[in-house]
Amino acid sequence: MLLWFVYASITQKCKIVYYWIFRVLFTVKMSLWARAQQLPPESLQKVRTIYGDHFPIEVRHCLAPWIESRIWTGEPEEQQRFFVDELVQEIQAHADLMLSPDMFVTKMKLLDAAKNFHITYSHTPHELFQYMRRALAMEMEVIQTAMGTPFVAQPQTERKYSELITGLQTVRQKVSMVSEEIRGLQANIESFSLEYHECLKHKGHMNYLQQSMTNDRRDLAACLRVQIEETERKLNAKVAQITQSQLELVDHMKENIANLRQLQSQVLDEELIKWKREQQLSGNGVPMQSNLNTIQEWCELLADLIWTTRQQVNNVARINTKTVVELRQPHLAEMLDEMSKTVTGLLSTLVTSTFVIEKQPPQVMKTNTRFTATVRLLVGGQLNVHMTPPRVSVVIISEQQAQLLLKSETQAGKGKQPVECGDILNNTGTMEYQPTSRQLSVSFRNMQLRKIKRAEKKGTESVMDEKLTLLFQSQFNVGGGELVFQVWTLSLPVVVIVHGNQEPHGWATVTWDNAFSPPGRVPFAVPDKVTWGQLAETLRIKFGSATGGDLSEDNLRFLAEKIFSITASRTSLPMNTMDLNAMAVSWTQFCKDALPERNFTFWEWFYMVVKVTRDYLRTLWCDHLIMGFIQKKQAEEMLSKCPPGTFLLRFSDSELGGITIAWVGDGNEVFSLQPFTSRDLMLRSLADRVLDLTQLQFLYPNIAKDDVFSKYYTKPENEMLKNGYVKPVLVTTLPSYMSSSPAYAHSPDSHRNTPSVQSSYFSAATPAQNDSFMDSDLFEQIRAFEPEGLDFDIYNNMSMK
Repeated sequence: MLLWFVYASITQKCKIVYYWIFRVLFTVKMSLWARAQQLPPESLQKVRTIYGDHFPIEVRHCLAPWIESRIWTGEPEEQQRFFVDELVQEIQAHADLMLSPDMFVTKMKLLDAAKNFHITYSHTPHELFQYMRRALAMEMEVIQTAMGTPFVAQPQTERKYSELITGLQTVRQKVSMVSEEIRGLQANIESFSLEYHECLKHKGHMNYLQQSMTNDRRDLAACLRVQIEETERKLNAKVAQITQSQLELVDHMKENIANLRQLQSQVLDEELIKWKREQQLSGNGVPMQSNLNTIQEWCELLADLIWTTRQQVNNVARINTKTVVELRQPHLAEMLDEMSKTVTGLLSTLVTSTFVIEKQPPQVMKTNTRFTATVRLLVGGQLNVHMTPPRVSVVIISEQQAQLLLKSETQAGKGKQPVECGDILNNTGTMEYQPTSRQLSVSFRNMQLRKIKRAEKKGTESVMDEKLTLLFQSQFNVGGGELVFQVWTLSLPVVVIVHGNQEPHGWATVTWDNAFSPPGRVPFAVPDKVTWGQLAETLRIKFGSATGGDLSEDNLRFLAEKIFSITASRTSLPMNTMDLNAMAVSWTQFCKDALPERNFTFWEWFYMVVKVTRDYLRTLWCDHLIMGFIQKKQAEEMLSKCPPGTFLLRFSDSELGGITIAWVGDGNEVFSLQPFTSRDLMLRSLADRVLDLTQLQFLYPNIAKDDVFSKYYTKPENEMLKNGYVKPVLVTTLPSYMSSSPAYAHSPDSHRNTPSVQSSYFSAATPAQNDSFMDSDLFEQIRAFEPEGLDFDIYNNMSMK
């Protein structure tokens, strides 16, 4: 009950801070109860029936994080005996925070529940604990039934966050106790000063009486002497008491500072660093789990506690300097001065570490193209930094300049201003405070990199290998100018390009850096080699985030065969997945060395496959209609056992961003259609092309194509255009020689560097292909409006044949 007494004695300001603590509790992965509240009405009613008068649902709602963290920890029975007392304290603490009249009824229900729990379960706390465990299990069952997905609790995460909140609560209570001790110390010192000066007054009076001693004065002097001796005895006792109180007070403040350092390390070195790492991985498509708003609330609590502790240390130091000489302790002044430096250092670390880039600039940045970024100070609102709105400036610096900046920072000396390596327009802004969200931030919406100065290249390095970074800088005043902090932060590495054809290699540099950058690295060092398992996971996430579909183990093995074909034959790859994942892949294999008999790299091939799938094939891939990652030889072997008209879709090995159709012809011979690229699919979708080609009947192994592709066919327009014209439709066909002489099917195409059957387009409103059609006016009209990249010379080739 001691902690509850301390809580009951805290000030209104402390209650506001407790409100923030409970708000943090509700924002930290309150997953089970949050999922329950999202249930449809009939399922939610089932959850309501779990609770009744014996355990009001208001208690479940208000104490959801605390209940779930305690039940999921699986406490041993000897610890469960404290469950009822702790539950009652939590209910009372939460009810005490309900100051609004709108919450009066809920507050009364909580207090009644606390009273009933104490009366009913104080002697059998394990029964209430087991009841709550069964109730949560029933909640999970209802959620699983309603949503069709299993609910998986994460006790480690819950316990970790619960410990962090408990730590903040404990320090808050101890900081409040120190405030009370300081007030008590000051009252004792003031009382001592009054008695001390009264004693001095009596001594002066006695000295006056002794100058002309008489019988009456002699008696009065004797009485004064007795009073002085008694007063001095009391004063000596008070000196010892005050000295002891000062030492205990210093010890308590030291303990608070140590606890704050530990909690701050947990928030900044673990949670904030984890958020930054997740932000970097999100550049490769990994979903973020951490919440920056939650981290801000932790940092605000830390800022309030650290600032209050700093004021406490300074108050004790001021009291020590202004007290009477008899109470001054020189060693205490030294201790307080050291503590003041320590707690100010904690505040400095908190301010400088919470200046973060909320929205990163694009990591592949094209010159003369507008881009955005947002920076935020997580403790800006709590420390009233916005009272003097700080300005933020942005410059772009090289990797070497970033290393020098970090080196000068670790040496605790302010280094020279980094040398810029480019000019950025609209690179300054003033931070603004939003009271509703308590966020102090600035968004740069119209920045533009006008020019760039390149560093000297070594060996085979290209401009797309060069990593740069944006440096955000500002200055914050805290405590009305009492403290001034110079802050800066670096963006994730960026690659600057000047032309769109540099984009693939730029993304190779960024993807490798995002995936494999080690913690605490020197900017921007990454390993030259990683395991195939690491790279495969990166490729899988990259593909999935862009296309919405996943890569199977067979897909990943195909990619492994492709990348390792540079140095090893495909048959030499281990069949065991663990052995394959342990193989090393180098940066040069990834994006420098050309694939065998090709003029492009593995990454360029993969990047273009992702791009064409994202832009034109997303729905077909997600519906598993594209086999995609399969070798041409393997596709031919699979199709050779199927009836004529069977086909499959696979990504071309020879054409960047190309997808081809392999099918079984009338003579059971397997043909491959010349790959379609983005230019082709922009004109007519792949599903419509499958519809056009009557030779294609069954999707491998034996699925009628209309059963799966029909929902993706473009619906024909039955009306004229508003201008009165009829809109022509391009239709994909095979050349006429395919029906009479299959030997022509493998004629090479010099433009696409792949042996395949060449398809062509004709208008749906035209007659079938023949010489008279090629001589017709309609054909010339179509050819006059021929889109770039379409080749109607096939008709000329046919006529020559």
